[in-house]
Amino acid sequence: MKKYLIGIDIGSTCAKTAVMDRQKNIIYKFQQPTGWSSIDTAQNILGDINRLGIDTGEAVIVATGYGRISVPYADKCVTEITCHAAGARYIYGVEKAVVIDIGGQDTKIICIENGVVADFLMNDKCSAGTGRFLEIMANTLSVSPEDLCEMARNGSDTSISSMCTVFAESEVISLIGRGEKRENIAFAVMDSIASKVASQAEHLIPREAPTVCITGGLCEFTYLRELLADKLHCSVVSSAGGRYAGAAGAALYGEKLI
Repeated sequence: MKKYLIGIDIGSTCAKTAVMDRQKNIIYKFQQPTGWSSIDTAQNILGDINRLGIDTGEAVIVATGYGRISVPYADKCVTEITCHAAGARYIYGVEKAVVIDIGGQDTKIICIENGVVADFLMNDKCSAGTGRFLEIMANTLSVSPEDLCEMARNGSDTSISSMCTVFAESEVISLIGRGEKRENIAFAVMDSIASKVASQAEHLIPREAPTVCITGGLCEFTYLRELLADKLHCSVVSSAGGRYAGAAGAALYGEKLI
C-alpha cells in the first residue's frame, strides 16, 4: 500500500521536494541548493526523506527538473513542463491559465487549457530573464537578489540595452563607474528581466482576460510580479508555494503510477 506521493524537482540552482498524502495534501516540503552535483543532491534529499520517518517503499517518487535523471530511486522521470502545469493547477486552482516559470537557468511559458498543457515556450539558450541573470547583477551591485528587487522600487530612468548577460553585466559596471544610483541600476535590471519574460509570454497570452500565474524561484519577488503585470496589461498572481509547483506536479503525477 502506497501511503505517500513524493515529487522531487532538481533545478539548476535549487532542489525542491514535496511530500503528499494519498488525499493530495502537502504534508512536508523542503528545498536546498542543487550545488555542483545533482547526484549528491538526490542522495541528500533521500536522507531528508528518511529522517522524516518516511519509508520510500511506501511511496511513489517522481523526479522532474534539470537533474531529474540523477534520482536513481525515482519511479518515473517527467518533464518540467508537465509538472509545472499540474503544480500550478493544484496551487492556484485554475483550469485555464498562462504559467510563467522563471527558473535559475531558463524561463518557461506554459498555456493550460482544461487543466492540461496546450502550448508552451521555453528559453533555455540564454540566461537573460532568469534567476541566474538576477544573481549575477545582484553580485555586481554587492547586494542580495531580494534587496536588489526592493531597491528597484525607488529607481527609474535607467535602462540596460543588452539582452546578453555578459554584455549586460558590462553595462552595469559602466553605470556604476559613472556614479549612477544603485536604485536606478536595480530598476534597470528588474525592468530588463520583466521585459524579456513579457516578450516571451505575450505570444501565449489569450485576448480574453487571462489568468497569469508565476512559479519558480522568483515567484515571491513582488516587484517583479508588478512589473510583469504592467508590461502584460493583465493581472499576475503569485504564491509563496509557487516555487514548489514543479515538485507538487511531480508528486501528483505519482498517482498515475499506483
